[in-house]
Amino acid sequence: MKLKPLFDKVVLKMTEAEETTASGIILSAASKEKPQVAEVVAVGPGGIVDGKEVVMTVKVGDKVITSKYSGTEVKFGSEEYIVVKQNDILAIVE
Repeated sequence: MKLKPLFDKVVLKMTEAEETTASGIILSAASKEKPQVAEVVAVGPGGIVDGKEVVMTVKVGDKVITSKYSGTEVKFGSEEYIVVKQNDILAIVE
């Protein structure tokens, strides 16, 4: 089984939060910020959403930056994913 998003939805797998700061300080689990960089795992087909045509611009494998509190967290098997609308993606990291 695999996740197949509908319409303008994108399935993301969040990257791991940094364990240490740039200066070498080790962070505890409570002090880590929620990461905003994710990898695209699956992309919906786009189409007509709310009367407007949506063309999907992200593709599987892209690294993206999302809005901090966007999307719906989903546990599928042993993995955790976030399902967001394409317009909740702020940028593609190249």
